[in-house]
Amino acid sequence: MTLSRRDTLKLFAGAAALAALPALPARAATSEFRIGWQKGGVFALAKAEGAIEKRLAPLGITVSWNEFTSGPPLLEALGANALDFGSTGDIPPLFAQSAGGDLLYVAATKGAIDGSAILVKQDSPIQSLADLRGKKVAFKRGSSSHNFAVKALRTAGLGLGDVDALDLGPPDAAPAFATGQIDAWIIWDPYFAIAQQQPDTRVLVTTEGIVDSWGYYLANGTFTKANPNVLVEVIDELASVGARAQANLDDTVDDISKITGVPVEIQKIALTRKGADLGAIQPLDETILAYQQALADEFHDLGIIPKKLDIGSAFWYAPAVEG
Repeated sequence: MTLSRRDTLKLFAGAAALAALPALPARAATSEFRIGWQKGGVFALAKAEGAIEKRLAPLGITVSWNEFTSGPPLLEALGANALDFGSTGDIPPLFAQSAGGDLLYVAATKGAIDGSAILVKQDSPIQSLADLRGKKVAFKRGSSSHNFAVKALRTAGLGLGDVDALDLGPPDAAPAFATGQIDAWIIWDPYFAIAQQQPDTRVLVTTEGIVDSWGYYLANGTFTKANPNVLVEVIDELASVGARAQANLDDTVDDISKITGVPVEIQKIALTRKGADLGAIQPLDETILAYQQALADEFHDLGIIPKKLDIGSAFWYAPAVEG
């Protein structure tokens, strides 16, 4: 079912448990909305359509786009007030909040069940997770693949200290994997889908059954407090773009391929994985809070982040909407 604009706005407003506020103002406190995005997905479609630009034009706001290859640098920029809005997996916000970044969680999304994987070479002697002991394993520290690394190794009775963990983002890890400089690569789509098509690549395991796939929309805290109406409008517009795209997936695959330059067959794999849903944007709630708080506690207990975090203090709930 596709929600109407008012339904979506009310859905987000209902999460706040606030009394109805006056109608949203005609203009906002800002004249520019700065978005950080990673290649593909709803952001690629919204950017190509000019959807957010059209939505914010009546508020007198222009939109700028900044592309990133992973979540950690995106949130570093957002927390430093160089961006206003973006999306990442579940781990980057922990590092950003721990570093004192000025950011807030503003919405959540559930990703594909098997949208990330641990890859090895076809002829690799690594046949199980236990075989990763002592091997060179690459993943981007502070990204969702960091969480996957922790959880996957644990299923084999291993920890990060049992492997030679290398902090490599996709641009560096991809050639390192292709040339055999690393033994295993932990990576997400579309990079996973691209590597998966190479005949010398083998999937050791995917995230299915090992780790949940929550992602988040995040915004700069100072911006959010000054412009709550902008966030409500943008989240609603992204939900609409995503719902339309999911309802017409064949066209969406072609569209995202043209936008990103990633081949159609790769995009189709990424967009049709188990549980993938471009329109799956939802308001924050207690279940999501409990998940993210448990993750923060785990990473602190492992000594990966230096201090305990209060995730609830960084959760933002949209103001209520009249009507």
